[in-house]
Amino acid sequence: MKKILYTLLFLLPFNVLASGGGFKLDSADIDLTDNLSMERGAKYYVTYCLGCHSAKHIRYKRIALDLKLDEGEVLKVVAPFGAGIYDQMHSAMNAHDAEKWFGTTPPDLSLIARSRGADWLYSYLRSFYVDPSKPLGVNNAVFPDVGMPNVFWQLQGSQSAVTHKVDGQDMIAELKLDQPGQMTPKEFDKMVNDLVNFLVYVGEPVQLERQQMGKYVLFFILMFIVLAYLLKKEYWKDVH
Repeated sequence: MKKILYTLLFLLPFNVLASGGGFKLDSADIDLTDNLSMERGAKYYVTYCLGCHSAKHIRYKRIALDLKLDEGEVLKVVAPFGAGIYDQMHSAMNAHDAEKWFGTTPPDLSLIARSRGADWLYSYLRSFYVDPSKPLGVNNAVFPDVGMPNVFWQLQGSQSAVTHKVDGQDMIAELKLDQPGQMTPKEFDKMVNDLVNFLVYVGEPVQLERQQMGKYVLFFILMFIVLAYLLKKEYWKDVH
């Protein structure tokens, strides 16, 4: 049994690597105190993502409160036309139509940053490349055979995959920008980082409050341990 467990633990990293396509992930610069970054990310999400993907666990009212924005500004600059301040971030796409067009209903992205991780999201959104063999004409180095189009192709431009042989199989070594987009690579990376920053916030809007409260909880536990120890010594000092 021990040998089986050791074997499974040894193979786990390789299985995880294979499931992610084996492509190296880049690090996202997440800062949940940067309200301007998250505001920009919210705008990008509504513009490029909300058409297919909802984020129904957050409301525009909550975004206004947490990012210290005027409600009117959120409705004017962030929310889509006709949305109310108490509305959730629902996609306008009909689920039946989405399944017909894409083969599946695009998932809600409220918790995508918590399930996949910020670095995975940051790398994934920047790793689309041209692949004529695919129905949508693109593939993704981080998520091979993904059924999603590259919604940022005008901003990023088009990339091609540079491959090399590993055990007789073609593996993607890097992505090369063939045709520049409307943004420079640095500007595009910043845009994607803002979007991921917003999705990390959406996944847990109370994260900063939780971390702040955690300091006081740990301090209370430490003080309780000290008092409990002193009380124990007082009770047991006459016991021999």
